[in-house]
Amino acid sequence: MVVTGVVSLLLYALLLIPFTPSIADLRKAKAEKPSVVISVDGQRLAVFKRSNREWVPLSRIAPQVVQALVATEDNRFYEHHGVDFYRLGGAALRTLTGHLQGGSTITQQLARNLYPEEIGRSRSLGRKIKETITAFKIEHAFTKKEILETYLNTVPFLYNAFGIEMAARTYFDKSAATLSIAESATLIGMLKGASYYNPVFNAERAIARRNVVLSQMVRRGVLAPATYEAIKRRPIRLDFERQLEARGTAPHFAEYLRKWLVSWADQHDYNIYSDGLKIYTTIDARLQVAANQAVKRRLNSLQAVADVEWGIPGERLFGTSTAVYVGMHSRVPPFAHFWRANPALTDTFVRESAPYRTAVAAGAEPAAALAQVRQDSDFMAQLKVTKSRIEAGFLALDPTTGDIKAWVGSRDFDTGQFDHVARAQRQPGSTFKPFVYGAALEAGMSPEKTFMDQVIDYRFKDGSVWRPQDIGAATNQPMTATQGLVYSKNTITAQVMQDVGPAKVVDFARRAGVRQSRLNAVPSLALGTSPATLLEMAAGYATIANGGQYNAPQMVTRIEDSHGRVLVEFASRSVRAMSRGTAEDLLQMMRGVVSQGSGQALRTQFGIQGEVAGKTGTTQDNTDGWFIMMHPRLVAGAWVGFDDPRVTMRSTYWGQGAHNALPVVGDFFAQAVNRRMIDIDAHFPRARDAWFGAEFWGPPLDWLETMFGKSASSRLQSPAPRHPPPPQRQPLEQAPQPGRVPPATDFEQAIEDVRRTGRQVQDEVDRVSNVLDAVRRLFN
Repeated sequence: MVVTGVVSLLLYALLLIPFTPSIADLRKAKAEKPSVVISVDGQRLAVFKRSNREWVPLSRIAPQVVQALVATEDNRFYEHHGVDFYRLGGAALRTLTGHLQGGSTITQQLARNLYPEEIGRSRSLGRKIKETITAFKIEHAFTKKEILETYLNTVPFLYNAFGIEMAARTYFDKSAATLSIAESATLIGMLKGASYYNPVFNAERAIARRNVVLSQMVRRGVLAPATYEAIKRRPIRLDFERQLEARGTAPHFAEYLRKWLVSWADQHDYNIYSDGLKIYTTIDARLQVAANQAVKRRLNSLQAVADVEWGIPGERLFGTSTAVYVGMHSRVPPFAHFWRANPALTDTFVRESAPYRTAVAAGAEPAAALAQVRQDSDFMAQLKVTKSRIEAGFLALDPTTGDIKAWVGSRDFDTGQFDHVARAQRQPGSTFKPFVYGAALEAGMSPEKTFMDQVIDYRFKDGSVWRPQDIGAATNQPMTATQGLVYSKNTITAQVMQDVGPAKVVDFARRAGVRQSRLNAVPSLALGTSPATLLEMAAGYATIANGGQYNAPQMVTRIEDSHGRVLVEFASRSVRAMSRGTAEDLLQMMRGVVSQGSGQALRTQFGIQGEVAGKTGTTQDNTDGWFIMMHPRLVAGAWVGFDDPRVTMRSTYWGQGAHNALPVVGDFFAQAVNRRMIDIDAHFPRARDAWFGAEFWGPPLDWLETMFGKSASSRLQSPAPRHPPPPQRQPLEQAPQPGRVPPATDFEQAIEDVRRTGRQVQDEVDRVSNVLDAVRRLFN
């Protein structure tokens, strides 16, 4: 009977061998290297590692740490070969009889720590056998010193501290090499149960466990009894400080990249946490720092505005400069009036909270649960701070390549990890209007087509009525389509939408870059009612800035292994989304937003010169503020608002994108210009540079434009050099980017090109006429 049981056990063990880690895996685990994310200018942006630890060799760990570990956890460590059969025999017998008991050596514990998925955590015979087999492999692959070093560098100690070095820094603010006997015993004592023996919150338990470790050291002859007697009565003196992981300058970007990279690595048999990959990205560290500074500076000021406006009853607007509010901030209770004036909303926030749901799930009546949670002053204070915190998202990319240059997902990653660039879908408001006008231009509308600025009731078959209006009264005067976009007239945009139709607007926006979010093909889409992400909106504007050529937002250029061998290279696939003529007309219209409309502060406040265009956006009740700016080499966009749309800026002035989002972009761009990070003299691509007439008329026209002060015609006001288009490199592999929709077919594009070429020919005829007029004026 016994022989049969032993044979069965051996056969079971043999069957489990293929399911345990291989020797190669074990060596790889010990030599694991984190992957590094690198900016385009060679700066380290992030490190992907398995845990927050710093590997230190055994020679840099205090000897008493090792002595305490061996004496307490495995006193026969130097004698066995991975398994202590004296302990294992007793543990196995008790397990088989239903009395679970551990008998793991340090080597077995290391096997569990390194391979929790392969070995498992359940207390079963199968797990113990796999653990034993893996321990034998470890002992065969490594020396005793290497095993101790690996063990001490991988064990967890709470508070995101992994390994003895990070534990020493966290609890005692010193290195592992300088730990005292008492400190060493305290940390080794935590291995039995880090939470239960946590010296921060459970000091008495930690002291008792420390003394057990010390007594074991005495028993094994590595600590003098007198020393033990002197130490055991001492309290634990902590110098506690959490060891936060370095987030880097672009944490939201790194997190977005990490999720994609994990999938890529799995498909190609790599591990981003241990294989030492080098990920070269498109981020410019200098621009990223500028973006971080702009968001922090402008949002801190806007927080003061929101706190003060909602802190005092009565007056809403105290000034048009944030300095006024910053000066008042220390004297006004933040959001005090908001919470007093909105008790029902406050109750709603409480009912949506986890403590309330937990109380109700436990059997409490809703009213009682509400009262209970409201009495928790700490929770209520945190709830109010969270709800009243203004947030932002910022993105900058190169329109000619799609390369993302800066990405700020929130004001502070540690406080708010939600990404307002790629994850937050918010109504874009008037920043969506360029896609409406673009679709109309593509359908043949002239930028100079006139509409009446008047409020119109649009009645639909289902009986509903749509009555778009502006903040100010309608003028009942004719306005051109260009003026409608420049001054962001809802009345004009609605008429343009009626002419072109929602379906064509959706198609145009999709081709431009809004390729993931759902766009409802309804008339109100003209005013930006369908939520979209900042990443998509910026990509759409980049297409306009790039002469109608869409480049998918690009994050990574190449990935190398730990030896510098290139594993894969990426390049964005370029697709024509709209004709050059449509893009140029739309861009020309949007220049007026900066020179005459709501984007003027870009020039007047921040001194931005050169060729720029853009559009502001504000949604209903000041819920969302947007501004996206286009420059030939950089498109930058910002969203500003509260995570909960039921909380908004109180005054209309500060709720507008021109006053909350635009300053973020302006601040960033001013830094980029002043520090010469971009070429302010760059020019947008022009349709005339892309067709045969440019070869003949280009140089003379440029000369005449210079001679006559660039005033011969509106077309001559913004000359652009004839740069050849960038090469369309095909990616070796699909890079991380927003979802795609099929581009227009070659036939559809050919028809569009024919139609636009007719218009370009007319443009050239007009241009020649203007030049001849200018020459005649010169000699008259």
